[in-house]
Amino acid sequence: MARNIRHALATLLAILSTTAAAHAAPSKAAVEAQFESWVQTDVWPEAQKKGISRSAFEAAFSGVELDWSLTDLAPPGFPPPKQQKQTQAEFSSPAPYFNDDRLKRLAATGRGFQSQYASTLKKIEKTYGVPGSVVLAIWGRETGFGAAKIPNSAIEVLATKAFMSTRKEMFRTELLAALDIINRGDSTPAEFKGSSAGALGQPQFMPTSYLKYAVDFDGDGHPNIWTSVPDTLASIANFLVQKGWQKGRGWGYEVTIPAQVSCAQEGPDLAKPMGHWTSLGIARISGKAFGSAESKASGMMMVPAGRDGPEFLVTPNFYVIKEYNNSDLYALYIGNLADRIAYGSGAFQGAWGDVGKMLRSDVATMQKALEKKGYDVGGSDGLPGYKTRRSIGQWQEKNGMKPTCYPEAHMIGKLK
Repeated sequence: MARNIRHALATLLAILSTTAAAHAAPSKAAVEAQFESWVQTDVWPEAQKKGISRSAFEAAFSGVELDWSLTDLAPPGFPPPKQQKQTQAEFSSPAPYFNDDRLKRLAATGRGFQSQYASTLKKIEKTYGVPGSVVLAIWGRETGFGAAKIPNSAIEVLATKAFMSTRKEMFRTELLAALDIINRGDSTPAEFKGSSAGALGQPQFMPTSYLKYAVDFDGDGHPNIWTSVPDTLASIANFLVQKGWQKGRGWGYEVTIPAQVSCAQEGPDLAKPMGHWTSLGIARISGKAFGSAESKASGMMMVPAGRDGPEFLVTPNFYVIKEYNNSDLYALYIGNLADRIAYGSGAFQGAWGDVGKMLRSDVATMQKALEKKGYDVGGSDGLPGYKTRRSIGQWQEKNGMKPTCYPEAHMIGKLK
């Protein structure tokens, strides 16, 4: 009897073990086999329809394997990835982002390149209307003026993410664009290097942006954003002008906003002539007045840390820079670096206060509460953009509080 029970238990355990194995997550080897099949049976037919030659396709994928070191991966059959801790500058004090020593070094290097490529930059400015200092600032911020090491196979990164990232469709589009670039002969697979996010070369264009904005400025017959400085700089300028850069205007000005002027007036949708803002008592930190043309031109209030940080009047070109990287702090960084290169200016004079310590989830909670009250916060994504800052200021004013226009932890309870 005992022997029969032991035999039955052993049989049951074997069945359970087999069942568990059947439902276990696949091995990396199994996923890699799926990847190889996906490349040939899924990607190739679509690439072929888009005019990619078989020889270019095979060359692009030669030696390509899944890169398991990349972030935001969701391998088929594996548990879903844990949410990554937010580390963007918006979730900590902005002050370290504007490290003065680093900006000084970048500006000094930028001035050297401004001299070295003076004729190229002059031609670029004449062609596109974008100041050379702005182009240099973006080049410097993105890849340290081309000095940054970009060792990744862009095809390997894009293919990995197209196969098993949390944004597969976006990366699939970028992968097909990358294959188009190789098929055109603009780069060999060996030279086709990008970042761990799939951004290409010195200006860090995604492949779809390359196809739209990369230009041949050195006259060798094809755009080369990996080793050609003229092509790199002109491609950045072309990107900006295609996004709406206004010739003859800068990015913006650091200002002081009087206490009686509400900070809840920022945003590109609340643009007014610069003269309107100065009539309220807003003044440039430099003490200079706006010329007649600039006074009549459009400008917007911008308070990235609410009342607890530097304050600005920005031009539409500020928002063009944001098309390169959708972050207020990024656009301010580029603007400040460009001014340092062009004019030898220094850090913003307004001090960054003790802001940015809230978790993204807490900001999202505030945004949802404001939405329920009828405010347009631009979506409850946990990002304190201008619509969120403006809504906070409007809510504060409506409830008899002095507007600070920035999320603070003590507001959460009051908003519920």
